[in-house]
Amino acid sequence: ISSSNTGGAWDNAKKYIESGKLKDGDIVKKKGSDEHKAAVIGDTVGDPLKDTSGPSLNILVKLSAILSLVFAPFFQTTGWLVCPLNENPDVAPFKQCK
Repeated sequence: ISSSNTGGAWDNAKKYIESGKLKDGDIVKKKGSDEHKAAVIGDTVGDPLKDTSGPSLNILVKLSAILSLVFAPFFQTTGWLVCPLNENPDVAPFKQCK
């Protein structure tokens, strides 16, 4: 998720400088300035994050959430994840594993 935001922020920074709105005192920083060169490099790094990495991670997060909601009732009723790993069945959350 932050990959998409980061890529977009770098892109917006470059556009902001190119529009002539970046000022250092009375000096307007535009294309060709060191700040613009740095923003172009940032935008080059940010484009793959914004266009590919961010959206694919978004899908992964949504898939994980859906899977956890689908399988939560199964794990709750069977105790499948808790009981096999339990070494001390007298501990409060594991008493149903006896």
